Amino acid sequence: MAEITAKAPWKDQLGDIPFSLEYFEGTMFDAVEKIAKEYPNNIAFDFMGRAVTYSRLVQNIETCAKALKTIGVREGDCVTIALPNCPQALYMFYAVNMVGGIANMIHPLSAEKEIEFYLNFSNSVTAITLDQFYSKFERIRKNTKVVNIIIASIKDELSKPIKFGYMLTEGRKIQKIPKDAPIISWERFISLSQSCFYNYRVQRTSNDPAVILYSGGSTGTPKGIQLSNRNFNALGQQVLATNPMFRIGDRMLAAMPVFHGFGLGVCIHTMLSQGGRCILIPRFTPDSYAKQITKYRCNFIAGVPTLFEALLRTKSMKNADLSCLKGVFSGGDSLSIELKKKFDKFLYDHSAVIQVREGYGLTETVTACCLTPPNRAKEGSIGLPFPDTYIKIVEPGTEKELPFGEEGEILLAGPTVMMEYRNNPEETAQTIREHADGLKWVYTGDLGVMDNEGYVYFKGRAKRMIIASGYNVYPAQIENILDSYEKIQMSCVIGVPDPYRMQKVKAFVTLKPGIVASDELKKDILDFCRIHIAKYAMPYDIEFRTEMPKTLVGKVNFRILEQQELEKIAKEEAEAKAAAEAAAAEEPKKKK
Repeated sequence: MAEITAKAPWKDQLGDIPFSLEYFEGTMFDAVEKIAKEYPNNIAFDFMGRAVTYSRLVQNIETCAKALKTIGVREGDCVTIALPNCPQALYMFYAVNMVGGIANMIHPLSAEKEIEFYLNFSNSVTAITLDQFYSKFERIRKNTKVVNIIIASIKDELSKPIKFGYMLTEGRKIQKIPKDAPIISWERFISLSQSCFYNYRVQRTSNDPAVILYSGGSTGTPKGIQLSNRNFNALGQQVLATNPMFRIGDRMLAAMPVFHGFGLGVCIHTMLSQGGRCILIPRFTPDSYAKQITKYRCNFIAGVPTLFEALLRTKSMKNADLSCLKGVFSGGDSLSIELKKKFDKFLYDHSAVIQVREGYGLTETVTACCLTPPNRAKEGSIGLPFPDTYIKIVEPGTEKELPFGEEGEILLAGPTVMMEYRNNPEETAQTIREHADGLKWVYTGDLGVMDNEGYVYFKGRAKRMIIASGYNVYPAQIENILDSYEKIQMSCVIGVPDPYRMQKVKAFVTLKPGIVASDELKKDILDFCRIHIAKYAMPYDIEFRTEMPKTLVGKVNFRILEQQELEKIAKEEAEAKAAAEAAAAEEPKKKK
């Protein structure tokens, strides 16, 4: 069977990588605590020049757990964490795990209505965010069951010199929170730990729910993906097994966000549960990313293709020595063959002895479950399944497995497969199906091919999805929001090629009878969108149409809109090129 063949090449290529692993039995916090006992003085993470050891990390997690107990967080409660990659995010994430709660991870830049949905969907009674996002939470708080909002600040975790500089620059832009605001400051929250002396550590198993991450739904409503302790711990061991060059203390640049499976699962938990060192980047810019790589002599970096595209153009990387790198991983979107070649050459030119390794996965498996081996890449391939992970290609929506080389739907099975879509048994049953082999398979909706050596090739998405700078954007969700606007009759959202973001979001709308299109109306619609749609998913443009192209069954034909947009872009590029050539031809005449 193809899925059995898919596992074998790891042994052929790397020899010492087993087909199967013995997985840690315990919680995510247990896994980190185990490392802390073995290497208490090793640095767990660095944040803006400040280093924290594993022993200090565990102490701070325990303090945070006691504070959570004091404010009434109980076993099974959901705590919403809306933070960037900062120390408080790590402390809270593992503290929630320690007290037996479930970490509801959301993007701090989410729109107000999205935050309201996430809080209500998870029934969160406690939430934590940064001071700069307080107003969004306060405006929707009355529509939720949230009792306590904890407000942290980046400045709380900075050394004095850096804190002073921060307050003169970024800190000045943050609106002050009223003194009588119904919140708990981070400092006050930590002090509450003094009121808890015991019973703050709840015994949970590896199979208990631990984290909720979000993905789009076919109906336009986000799906809450419920993941267990085992899902995350297994991922950490699989990543380590497929990277035998890893050594205790190796440094990973953690710029991928903590609310994303890639960032949380690989850059944070894999490192901390296996003895690595995280370099936390709270806000990504190409310059900051480049500086941290060279400053900390990072051994591993992970990112989406747009990140690598940006690094190619970053001036501070011109003379960088990248000989320290042991692994460069690309995920979140397809890495084009052209970009891989460019970045591989970039690595070679900067003294690195490795190449970019492309991976594949989805939030339903935390993140990556397939990776290119370090010593044998195949052009266009996303690599081989992790140990204990099976992949097979079937006729879309069926159990019929296809021969090697034939395109079909990618199915996944393994220890990182999610528990369920929370509160959505119908969608769960549709996505996870048990086959005759006894395995539970995830129907990814992605199309791919497997060759006779088990290498997998991603061919496209069967489901509608836009990937903008590595973030999944689901057109149906944005269309639902646009259609709720009082003057819009119908909408359709597509992804438009973008040289930096890979894709950007564009909306087409038809207006209700009697409504006249205007620039003012477009502005009003975009203002409406900003309340309901996260910044990364915002349409860059809205085009008014008197009618939409339709399929034979009367649905909006988004593929025609995509094709028309591509033709429009091609025409504009051709005209720009012709104009540039004409201008160049006129230049010598002017000189004469």
